Amino acid sequence: MEILKTTLLGLFFGTFGTMLGGVIGIRFQNASKKFLSSILALASGLMTAIACFDLIPEAMEIAGIRFTLLGILAGILGMLFCDRIVERRFQAKEKQEKKGSGKFDLLKTGIIISIGLALHNIPEGLAIGSGFDASIKLGLSLAVAIAIHDIPEGISMAIPMKSGGMKSGEILFYIFLSGIATGLGAFFGAIVGKISEQVIAMCLAFAGGAMLYIVSGELSPEYNHLYTGKLPSIFNIIGFVLGILATTL
Repeated sequence: MEILKTTLLGLFFGTFGTMLGGVIGIRFQNASKKFLSSILALASGLMTAIACFDLIPEAMEIAGIRFTLLGILAGILGMLFCDRIVERRFQAKEKQEKKGSGKFDLLKTGIIISIGLALHNIPEGLAIGSGFDASIKLGLSLAVAIAIHDIPEGISMAIPMKSGGMKSGEILFYIFLSGIATGLGAFFGAIVGKISEQVIAMCLAFAGGAMLYIVSGELSPEYNHLYTGKLPSIFNIIGFVLGILATTL
């Protein structure tokens, strides 16, 4: 019963923040390229900070440099594989768009972000499950903090998907799937409160590698392509600072 309760709490808090952010993102109709670029830059800074100041250092502290590097490499290769699958899946949509519209690129970026954040949500769920195993207060504190910093992640998923032509129902479905990963992580964290530290480290490093690929291979090229002014750079820095604050919660 305790395991089920922890899993449901992880699922609720994991999906609440991202779904709320998704609804906010969907409400933005016909967003300008400047706005889209700024949101993607914000997400880029947020992910960079979380990967560099939370996921990767934690993995290194637990299991050392070797396992961390293996996990990062696996995360990058995993996202490369997902990137190819998404590209083929939406190839037909690209042909329907006018040349240079950029809608397909935005749609692909949104999908890739959702996959990467789902991977990132697994170790978050492990943290919630392990936290509840230690004490209810610690578990709830972690769950609330994660739900809050999931809101901008939901926005960063929804806006490029919406601008890429995806229907609102489909967007919320993808975002919900991303949030479910937190519940799965909480389930495993509750079952094995003293789970192998090397497994946890590999999960953290894998998520960190996935995020680094998303930032370098998807977000940075896309927001620079959409708008070349200074505003996205400012939002990138803001996202980075918010990411640092999120990792201290």
